[in-house]
Amino acid sequence: MVVAGDVFEHNQLAPHDISQSLEAMRTIGVPVYLLPGNHDPLDAASVYTGALFTSECPDNVTVLDRPGRHEVRPGLELVAAPWTSKSPTCDPVAGVLADLPADGTARIVVGHGGVDIFVPDKDRPSLIRLAALEAAIARGAVHYVALGDKHSRMQVGSTGRIWYSGSPEVTNYDDIENDSGHVLVVDLDEADRAHPVRVEPRRIGRWRFLTLRRPVDNNRDIADLDINLDQLPDKERTVVRLGLTGSLTVTDKAALDACVDKYSRLFAALWVEDSLSDIAVIPADGEFDDLGIGGFAASAVEELVELGRSDSEDAEDARAALALLLRLADRGAA
Repeated sequence: MVVAGDVFEHNQLAPHDISQSLEAMRTIGVPVYLLPGNHDPLDAASVYTGALFTSECPDNVTVLDRPGRHEVRPGLELVAAPWTSKSPTCDPVAGVLADLPADGTARIVVGHGGVDIFVPDKDRPSLIRLAALEAAIARGAVHYVALGDKHSRMQVGSTGRIWYSGSPEVTNYDDIENDSGHVLVVDLDEADRAHPVRVEPRRIGRWRFLTLRRPVDNNRDIADLDINLDQLPDKERTVVRLGLTGSLTVTDKAALDACVDKYSRLFAALWVEDSLSDIAVIPADGEFDDLGIGGFAASAVEELVELGRSDSEDAEDARAALALLLRLADRGAA
């Protein structure tokens, strides 16, 4: 098992986090190779050189703490490019590629960082240059490149041999992060001198972060939203942010609020995201005619309706008061 950087969020970890992490790796029962990345670089404060980590590190765990070739077994090598600071001044991978021979040894490069084809700022010194990776593959010195840093799973270039596995658990919303929550199972044929590879994603993440954008202009739209939310599985491990746009009556807005309140209690988290939403609430004609009130109360409702339809700074408060009135009337009817 190879972890291509950012094993830990940072180097300043609580002792129990270090011990529990190492214990989890120990119980895997297979060799584990850890590459220091930009979050956990091999600097003076590195977690990997601390007394607790070094004393409790199990035999099956190897830190790729020096750049270059690490023999896994005869005929198979990992080529590591660890980060030694949070701000490298050069491509961290290029230096380990230069002298690799095309001698039939199967080699997997383990690197971390952004690749130049994905980054607008091409002058950033720490960028990994795709051309250098593809050249090493073309001359038969490298047969697979395992990259870390991006949380989305993606193939890099066109060789089929360079991949970001993405984060093993979802860390952002589905419209920002693509296909995270996977590991990659890479089958490298050591018997064939060309060492072809087969890459298969396996989903292991248990959480989802969803962005749902919906129009809400009437009670049918709210009912559709209710159905869509109801049908989502694993609510206790799903975070939902809603982007809602439309125009609603006070009655329909109250129904929407009730729907959101209901599902906010069923999901791990659910809310209407203000930056993604724009809902106009406009009292409809006759919407409050059946409340069974008269006199001063009826006059007050009429004033609130007029105020709620206006552009006054108090319009939102008026609509909120009308919505509260509807809820109270519903409770009284019940």
